Amino acid sequence: MSLSFEFATAARVVFGWGRLAEAGRMAREFGRRALLVRGASSGAAARVQGLQQVLERAGVSWVSCPLGSEPSLEDARHAASRVRAEACDLVVACGGGSVLDLGKAAAALLTNPGDPLDYLEVVGSGHPLSRPSAPLLALPTTAGTGSEVTRNAVLSCPEHGVKASMRSPWMLPRVALVDPELTRELPPHLTASTGMDALTQLFEPFLCRRAQPLTDALCRDGMVRVARSLRRACAGTPDRQAREDMALGSLFGGMALANSGLGVVHGLAAPLGGALHAPHGVLCGAILPHAAQVNLGALQARESESQVLDRFQEAARLLTGRPEASAQDGVRWLQDLVRDLEIPGLASLGLESEALAGICLQAREASSFKANPVALQDAEILEILQRAL
Repeated sequence: MSLSFEFATAARVVFGWGRLAEAGRMAREFGRRALLVRGASSGAAARVQGLQQVLERAGVSWVSCPLGSEPSLEDARHAASRVRAEACDLVVACGGGSVLDLGKAAAALLTNPGDPLDYLEVVGSGHPLSRPSAPLLALPTTAGTGSEVTRNAVLSCPEHGVKASMRSPWMLPRVALVDPELTRELPPHLTASTGMDALTQLFEPFLCRRAQPLTDALCRDGMVRVARSLRRACAGTPDRQAREDMALGSLFGGMALANSGLGVVHGLAAPLGGALHAPHGVLCGAILPHAAQVNLGALQARESESQVLDRFQEAARLLTGRPEASAQDGVRWLQDLVRDLEIPGLASLGLESEALAGICLQAREASSFKANPVALQDAEILEILQRAL
């Protein structure tokens, strides 16, 4: 079978410890006034203070747009109103995945008229963007989502009880500036949850139906980095190498998911995120080992000649560091990691057994589910949720 694929990412990717100092010069290439999207907490304000000074020294003024939680439709409307009213010519987003997503939405709505609901999938009109987004400089302060190199912005829609995306290749940031030093003060529980997101976004694309050579290379390297460094990064002691590994693993995971696909973990995390309002990385961590076990069993039972079984074994070797590791050893490694990081089960996050059937139906409609390495039966999807409780 001949290969056919494409690969799109941020126009420019800049990685390295201390490279925040270059952000002002980069922003100045795009304009003089920026909407600065950032987290609303005191910790987020402290992390972004250095960026504000760098922008000012470069002659870029800014207007602050703080985000207190995961971005909603109303947050996107507010950001669009600010970026237009303040005559901004670029957007700078510095924060976790939620902040970066809101930055992508604001940059898209600066150049495309109307309401975010006009462009939102599932619950909105889903219209394509008619124009490229305004320049966006994305600086992640967590190592998990890879949102700095993805082409969508996830927005919560409380009235519908779901999360949905604005999505377009034109939403890719103009610059993804990944400085691992920005993650240095991230507390252990956030390092753990975002790290599980990063790992899931390397594991699922490697096994999914749309895996391709470029993303395979990223996933192989990324899984090794996250496997050796996630526990160390969560230990609460400064570890520059671990922070660099996690930041790079997150970056690679974002590139992989944006260009190949995901699977049932993210298919389930989407409706669960809308229903439980739990952190995305925690949901991924709670589901991942059980999804791996059920996917592996389904492949062995119904597609025993599938090449994905070889990939399961390769993933196990990458994660465990043992050349003789089996696919089942990989599943056990994931189970041990989730236990060591104290990732809670879905029941403790508020999921009740009566809601499982509805979550399964919603997961089947999620775009992520369609790339799962094997077609799962309803009973198997339900089994994943039951195991994850």
